[in-house]
Amino acid sequence: MLRWHDTEAKRGSSDPEILGSLVPCALLTRAFSYLSHTIPEFTDNCLINIIRNGEDYYASSEVNFIRKIDPQTLETLEKVDYSKYAAINLATAHPHYDTAGNTLNMGTSIVNKGKTKYILFQIPRSAPGSKTKGGKPFLKNLDVFCSIPSRSLLQPSYFHSFGISENYILFIEQPFKLDIRRMATAYVRGVSWASCLAFHKDEKTWIHLVDRRSKIEVPAKFYTDALVIFHHVNAYEENGHLILDLISYTDNSLYDMFYLKNLDGSFEETAKIPSLPCCKRFVVPLQFDKDADVGLNLVHLPSTTASAVKEKDGSIYCQPEIVCEGIELPRINYDYNGRKYRYIYAAGVKWSPVPTQIVKFDILTKRKLRWEEEHCWPSEPVFVPSPNAKEEDDGIILSTIVTTQPQKPPFLLILDAKTFKERARATVNVELHLDLHGVFIPEKDLKTEQETNVEGRHESKGGPSDKTNNIPETSLPAKQQMEGL
Repeated sequence: MLRWHDTEAKRGSSDPEILGSLVPCALLTRAFSYLSHTIPEFTDNCLINIIRNGEDYYASSEVNFIRKIDPQTLETLEKVDYSKYAAINLATAHPHYDTAGNTLNMGTSIVNKGKTKYILFQIPRSAPGSKTKGGKPFLKNLDVFCSIPSRSLLQPSYFHSFGISENYILFIEQPFKLDIRRMATAYVRGVSWASCLAFHKDEKTWIHLVDRRSKIEVPAKFYTDALVIFHHVNAYEENGHLILDLISYTDNSLYDMFYLKNLDGSFEETAKIPSLPCCKRFVVPLQFDKDADVGLNLVHLPSTTASAVKEKDGSIYCQPEIVCEGIELPRINYDYNGRKYRYIYAAGVKWSPVPTQIVKFDILTKRKLRWEEEHCWPSEPVFVPSPNAKEEDDGIILSTIVTTQPQKPPFLLILDAKTFKERARATVNVELHLDLHGVFIPEKDLKTEQETNVEGRHESKGGPSDKTNNIPETSLPAKQQMEGL
């Protein structure tokens, strides 16, 4: 219940105009304070990705909680709360890493001090006193370097990832939104916060650019039609333009499909998505005449059909080029992140959300290479570059495969990234579920440390471990292939 405080201003004023102006302000201030303190604690079910902050690895979701893990034993360690280091309630599970190893990520600050903002923050790879062993955690050095105001105070955009190029950070504010008022009462009503998401098909999608050097948002307003985005592919700059590749949908039907009520035994046969995932290329002009004629296409790259047209109000309406359809969970050679690139590795989907193929797509030739096997569901393909690689696709693809046949065990698939021919597979005699994202950690990046568990047993993680030791001897070809990397 909201009540007036007994103040001199309240007792001394009987002017209806003054009271009329005070009441809304007081109610709004108290309402914002209420909302900011009644947002329920989110789940710490960190099931989306494995990320690195500093020298530590964490299982992450899309909320403020992450779980530190031991990358060698996969032991679950402490629970970490981003909000203790920055005013954020949500954070992506898809950070970026610069050449120095620093982590760049985004989160949402919900109704903090009367404002809802999208927060860009950086965590250094190393800093004085930041060693987690006997020193400060790496997140103590978290630096918030920019914020983007939400276009809606109580309905901020949902976002799963973002993009970076050499000089810019790219954020898509889409009309797939989180209703804060519904979220504040979600647990009382016995519903998940996912039920507080809604797609507003008649609204615009806004493309925000932040200059990485000045840490200031570019003032020009770029937008496109309503769409839903989960994954960015890559972004780079070319001849005064910024090229942005991403996977988009025309609605949020994919998200709704994964409620438990829909995950029954016939899911594989009956689950059909009305909106096929589509890889689209947007081109944003970085250098253009502010006095250009209305209706003029500001894109001058001969290699694309994407356009960016100036509107009457000065905003720029961007229409994409369709690059490829039916792919999701895109990965690239990360050495080309933020640079001009050629190859996309992704899970191939048709009208079902369950991937049935692994795809290599050549952006230049539009040619596809595929791996597919009956009764197999592949996970996101992870590209691992070869030592001393000279070409973008010099390396291998790793994907964990689950099967729909009980007699066929799951396995790790290893493909030649250039030819897409199978090099090896390593089977495991355990039950696996279809995962979302994964990471390959080079042996040189694994920390060396000693730990004693709670039962007093001494567990040595001593010197560098052989990255192929856990591959069963029955899968010797896979072991030999991994040793050859």
